[in-house]
Amino acid sequence: MLDSKIVGGLVVDGTGAKPFRADIGVKDGRIVDVRETDGLPGGGIETDAAETIDAAGRHVLPGFVDVHTHYDGQVTWDALLEPSSSHGVTTVVSGNCGVGFAPVTPGREQWLIELMEGVEDIPGTALTEGIAWGWESFPGYLDRLAERELAVDFGVQVAHGPLRAYVMGDRGARNEPATPDDIAAMAELVRDAVEAGALGFSTSRTIAHRAIGGEPVPGTFAAEDELFGLGRAMARGGRSVFELAPTGAAGEDIVAPARELDWMRRLAKEIDRPVSYALLQVDAAPTLWRELLETSAAAFEAGSPLYPQVAARPFGMLIGFAGHHAFTHRPTFRALAHLSPAERGFELARPEIRKAILGEDDLPVNPTKQFDGMKDLVALSLDRLYALGDPPDYEPTRERTVAAIAEQRGVSGLEALYDLMLEQAAGTDHPATSMLMIPFFNYTDANHDAIREMLAHPACVSGLSDGGAHCGMICDASYPTFLLTHWARDRHRGERLALEYVVKKQTADTAALFGLGDRGVLAPGKRADLNVVDLDRLTLHTPRMAYDLPAGGRRLVQDASGYDVTMVAGLVTRRHGVDTGARPGRLIRGAR
Repeated sequence: MLDSKIVGGLVVDGTGAKPFRADIGVKDGRIVDVRETDGLPGGGIETDAAETIDAAGRHVLPGFVDVHTHYDGQVTWDALLEPSSSHGVTTVVSGNCGVGFAPVTPGREQWLIELMEGVEDIPGTALTEGIAWGWESFPGYLDRLAERELAVDFGVQVAHGPLRAYVMGDRGARNEPATPDDIAAMAELVRDAVEAGALGFSTSRTIAHRAIGGEPVPGTFAAEDELFGLGRAMARGGRSVFELAPTGAAGEDIVAPARELDWMRRLAKEIDRPVSYALLQVDAAPTLWRELLETSAAAFEAGSPLYPQVAARPFGMLIGFAGHHAFTHRPTFRALAHLSPAERGFELARPEIRKAILGEDDLPVNPTKQFDGMKDLVALSLDRLYALGDPPDYEPTRERTVAAIAEQRGVSGLEALYDLMLEQAAGTDHPATSMLMIPFFNYTDANHDAIREMLAHPACVSGLSDGGAHCGMICDASYPTFLLTHWARDRHRGERLALEYVVKKQTADTAALFGLGDRGVLAPGKRADLNVVDLDRLTLHTPRMAYDLPAGGRRLVQDASGYDVTMVAGLVTRRHGVDTGARPGRLIRGAR
């Protein structure tokens, strides 16, 4: 008898093959049968099952594998790992961008929290209250995680920042050069981490990544001898990935990326392990990404496994009264800070409050704190700050910029911004819930053509969702749903991508990058990680601010409707978007 079978659905199996109608049988957490039913009289799986899931009129897809998340702390207190698990994700990989929580010198936990808070915009108060510490070494961290029962599978990489600080102390934290002895000590720990099950090693080399006090992530300026020493140690540990945010990724240096690719190419070839890096379109050099992609593809053909990670939509920041905005330091707005979001929304809608805020100057800001100078950022960006609308449109025309709307309405840019942020999103009972988008990257031409070209390139891997991070700025953990809705179904300003292609891009391809050959495809013998999706009804809703992190910390979440069933290791974890309480997810240890 089967544990379950999914019958009558249109299967998109993750291989890139065209959809086909089939039944799927599941036993002991594995797929044991995929039987096509088209044209077969009475076909399908006839074996009885404890549960039969009717997928008629639905698509059946593999569970999504998100390889770029930051749940390193959240995993210790949150078994759901939302918002990723609410978007069909069944496997996440954390420890990206050189930040994490192991190894840790006893007494230095708060320093790691401040590093993560600054780089990834995760509230430090939430991390301080929420993380259940109890390890020093990276293998000890993995052992602690192995005790967790989760809604999704969890894999993690060992990160350069905590590693450097653990071995070198303050010298490492200050980005001083590593000595040969330092490198040897770090290399031993990297090898130990991979042997214990780390899926890879990560580092950050962009100066945009800074701790809460403004210091660059340890490892930002690491020399080649350090990078190669750690890469070689990683390869000695087992099957693993070298992941990085490269110099120039944030557009701070348009010459640097080519230099970065040179050492990445040489490292990948020498250690014969994948090197995966963030690839974005920057306004200062809008075609540079294509040159880097061509160089990466040529290097891959020559035996250097380089894998650019690309985003599914413009990469930037959401602006709204619930999060970051231009009026944070106005005295009248500050006076409303103690109110609940609903109460504050009604106050902001009062004409006298609006007039007061618009007429005031900012109070002093903290120059070292990220985004404290939001007024200046917004003032310089009104011509590329877009009203998203409801439902959100991530490919808006230039007529949807605040500057254009202000001109249409005959008001100042800040007046238009205030009024747009004040609008009420569907499903809310108070104003001041609308969000606007500043696309820092991937939107130079105000369309998605460059993004499509990146996604369509076989060398690129879908990534950069930053699930669990940038809590007050973005909610790109919704990328999997966006790939299905926008790219496979709804895009109207240019070519779409085939459904089977976008499914493969975030299942088989992402799983293969990290050597997770047991998932990502719906075939006998594979893990029963899958989604039953009502693709016609699948909807990505407007981002909203929730206050559900420990210590009341805030985070942007973006709901989706249309996922009928999400299954992990043969157990249904969500039905119609609601958590079932099943916790089949576990720590993934890499090939050692």
